Amino acid sequence: MSLNVAVQMDPIQNVKIAGDSTFALMLKAQERGHRLWHYLPDALSWESGRVRARAHPVTVRAVEGDHYQLGAPETIDLGSDADVVLMRQDPPFDIGYITATHLLERLKGETLVVNDPVEVRNAPEKLFVLRYADLMPPTLISRSLEEIRAFRDRHGSIVLKPLHGKGGEGVFKLDEGDGNLGALVELFGTIFEEPFIAQAFLPAVSEGDKRIVLVNGEPVGGVNRLPAKGEIRSNFAAGGSGARTELTERELEICARIGPDLKDRGLLFVGIDVIGGLLTEINVTSPTGIVAIDRYNGTDTPALIWDAIEAKL
Repeated sequence: MSLNVAVQMDPIQNVKIAGDSTFALMLKAQERGHRLWHYLPDALSWESGRVRARAHPVTVRAVEGDHYQLGAPETIDLGSDADVVLMRQDPPFDIGYITATHLLERLKGETLVVNDPVEVRNAPEKLFVLRYADLMPPTLISRSLEEIRAFRDRHGSIVLKPLHGKGGEGVFKLDEGDGNLGALVELFGTIFEEPFIAQAFLPAVSEGDKRIVLVNGEPVGGVNRLPAKGEIRSNFAAGGSGARTELTERELEICARIGPDLKDRGLLFVGIDVIGGLLTEINVTSPTGIVAIDRYNGTDTPALIWDAIEAKL
């Protein structure tokens, strides 16, 4: 079947195609004969019950520096002109992101949105994971310096990070007795209106922070992300490197525990992060990692994702 696929994403000219999951999904869609449209989140509009986007027809190719061609922009009705909308813009998970989920929610019953915008809105990565607190490392969510200091006293070294950050941005390790804690909490309190997240530091991060991808609730592969020398952050965006890996029995248990819930919620493409057998995040807004997984494992994760999408249609 040939589908009309609208991709809500960041500017395509800025995409680094060597590792970008959205671009890999677009390439696979085009390979299958699907027609692609590209638009930015601020191109959405609603009138008289119809959700529209000012979008460009687009063709893509795996040529660095010459990876796309945009046609003239058109206003398309996402309910009648699109079969699938891929909601793939990067966080921050701010009021703009949330507004986009409210608009795309109006498409229910007409167009399949991946991931389901209602559940994306209800599942910010560092909060949704709290449903599975027994699978997590010791965690505190608070703005209180006293609470965070007491948490560090109980657990020694901790990691402090923004609640709605991405790609390892703003992640700090604070060792026991580190005198920067007060200043950092003060800085976070100035920058962010929401609480912050503190977690017990996991020394196992030196052996890797595993990104595992689930499609329709089933694990399809993983990649071990290793921090660069002198770093604690293993995110690819923060300079981490990848390595081939197999899923452990513990990691399969985690997937079996959360997978049915993800599937029931319409969270078709999800990336989870596991360090030392402990679940740290469930990424549903714009999960990444499939290019690295396929590079190290010889798999075709975009094909599995499109199989799942096409089956839903």
